[in-house]
Amino acid sequence: MNDKVDLSTYNNDFYDPGSLIARIAWQLISAVFFETVLPWPNRFKCMLLRFFGARIGNAVIIKPNVKIKFPWRLIVGDHVWIGEQVWIDNLDIVTLQDSSCVSQGAYLLTGNHNYRKTTFDLMIAPVLIEQGAWVCAKAVVCPGVTVGTHAVLSVGSVATEDLQSYWIYKGVPAQKHKERLMESR
Repeated sequence: MNDKVDLSTYNNDFYDPGSLIARIAWQLISAVFFETVLPWPNRFKCMLLRFFGARIGNAVIIKPNVKIKFPWRLIVGDHVWIGEQVWIDNLDIVTLQDSSCVSQGAYLLTGNHNYRKTTFDLMIAPVLIEQGAWVCAKAVVCPGVTVGTHAVLSVGSVATEDLQSYWIYKGVPAQKHKERLMESR
């Protein structure tokens, strides 16, 4: 006989999302300046993220209607593009290295639950998008995944494991499709 999930026993006391005041303040700022269709200037949005503890590089583009759970767990390099309706669900650290691109509607996920436990324990792991990598529209990157340098996660694909550098992945779960060959101008 199998045990059963009992959500009344769920306890994630180990997890510290940050101060309640910071979380409330961020929700208000996010609603007005990030989770909106209004095209607030990128420099202004980057300044707000830095104020809340994010490490943000130069010339970062953040399109309207972007959701970032906890800016204090966000590291963004130089010349990074974040498209409309991206959700950075960063219970753990999310790092977007230089010249990486996260396209429209992509979801970067750092938390999950342990389905093997009757207590449905929270599990978290960081996400790393390395230099020059591209997470295409509506793609999902799961907890603990590294998208290698210049790798591509195709439209609607789901990365459940690390993606090797300079390869294009597609599917659910994402599988190697072909090598990404780069050309200079």
